[in-house]
Amino acid sequence: MSTNPDAEHQLVHVAVAGGTSAQWDALDESQWDSRLLDLGKVADHVGASWVTIRPYEAGAASSDPPASPRRTRTRTVGSCLVASLPHPDGRVRLAEVVAQIVAAGDEPDEAHIITGINAPAEADPDLVVVLGPPNRLPPSLAWELAYSELVFLDVDWAHLQPDHLGEAISAFARRHRRFGGLD
Repeated sequence: MSTNPDAEHQLVHVAVAGGTSAQWDALDESQWDSRLLDLGKVADHVGASWVTIRPYEAGAASSDPPASPRRTRTRTVGSCLVASLPHPDGRVRLAEVVAQIVAAGDEPDEAHIITGINAPAEADPDLVVVLGPPNRLPPSLAWELAYSELVFLDVDWAHLQPDHLGEAISAFARRHRRFGGLD
């Protein structure tokens, strides 16, 4: 662990889990661009290098075609890369990463899995912001929950504002991180 007294509050990677795949599909390109820009400004302001956004879960399938194709979107805001990653099931995503590692002829060890599961970020999330109930973890995240601080916000995906991310970051800054320890 670092001897830097501010290290426990250093925020490098923020993950946000919110909405369903259908709610994501309802956003058009302009709305996505605004969302990525707004969240990126907040994260860049506190020195974060990455924000990854995932749907909370798949949710009920809509019979309407998506307003925008379900795809990864990225935007750089200052020194922060913001990415919306549409995969709603973390277990499937973890299995896909392991299969890709094996297909490349590598051993599926922790280092390879971390690299694959966190891409495009280069580190596990320090903070996971969950838009949903505090008694249920999002199925879109599997690996990311191990050493991350969790902040649950009672905010619907459609109403997520930059101030909400700011509140979660403030809550993170007030915590003493134990990284799985019991002290």
